Amino acid sequence: MNNGNSVLVIGNFLSVELGSRSVCEDFAERLVQAGWTVIATSRKTGRITRLLDMLWPVFSRRTFYQIAYVEVYSGLSFVWAELAVMLLNALRKPHILTLHGGNLPVFAARNPGRVRNLLKSATVVTAPSPYLQKAMQPYRQDILLLPNALDISRYSFRARVTPVSRLVWLRAFHHIYNPSLAPRVLALLANEFPDINLTMFGPDKMDGSFELTRKTAHDMGVQDKMGFPGAVPKERVPDVLQTGDIFLNTTNVDNTPVSVLEAMACGLCVVTTNVGGLPDLLEDGVDALLVPPDDSQAMANAIRRLLTEPALAEKLSVNARRKVEGFDWSVILPQWERLFTELIQDA
Repeated sequence: MNNGNSVLVIGNFLSVELGSRSVCEDFAERLVQAGWTVIATSRKTGRITRLLDMLWPVFSRRTFYQIAYVEVYSGLSFVWAELAVMLLNALRKPHILTLHGGNLPVFAARNPGRVRNLLKSATVVTAPSPYLQKAMQPYRQDILLLPNALDISRYSFRARVTPVSRLVWLRAFHHIYNPSLAPRVLALLANEFPDINLTMFGPDKMDGSFELTRKTAHDMGVQDKMGFPGAVPKERVPDVLQTGDIFLNTTNVDNTPVSVLEAMACGLCVVTTNVGGLPDLLEDGVDALLVPPDDSQAMANAIRRLLTEPALAEKLSVNARRKVEGFDWSVILPQWERLFTELIQDA
């Protein structure tokens, strides 16, 4: 339990605007529940207003917070992190950078000097997966591993002993997550399993991937077997996951996706591409089935195994739940609190 310390959290607080709750929002909420005073930013979506909303509390609340936590993503978000850290360093405030996004290593390879300078300027740098920790070590060696967390008690577990052909996909519709792979997989299984169906939950990121997915479903003749309910509030995620027995993760780029952890917590059988940090998170044939990216035939074969091989689904389901229990907030949050406290005492 914290004894009155305060932290500035700079990250994504956009659930109201975008319809999906971020890890950062859960993190800030958990800190408050643990007794920390949290200044959270930003909830702005416009580029300039968002940047100003991030920088203003860094300066105006400088005598109030004792340490800052800054999320680092690739792209434009990296620029915001650079400017926030520049101001934090000018104010001599200790700060932790936490790395996010499966695309960050690619961004770092294109911008090695900027990434190295940013990471070296931080008091501490953390990564949520061994994959990202290892991939970013060329830019700073002493990156700490602190996984993303979730509240396991919110996810009722049901072992999939004899799964039925109800498939669930839960992610934002964005081209990096390759959602159009899902209807192609479905088409390969539709004749063999006439009752198969797929529900794809998630907001449209407006990059054309949602339209491409619907067009692919129509072109492959499986549109009647698919549903697109849209974004799901965080509190409803456990319920919508329980509508299926098999979870599809079609992404081409990834780190440690919370949606996969949530599916594991509910006991769904996870079939996923083996990109980014997923091979570090999951063990093929033990707690999930991993397939090459954008390989519809391999993903269809994996689903077929779950529906036809006795005992495979139950083994994956039970092992996945057992593994994800190690990601509960009761395990992860105390690690963050110890880190914050040590850095505040050393400042």
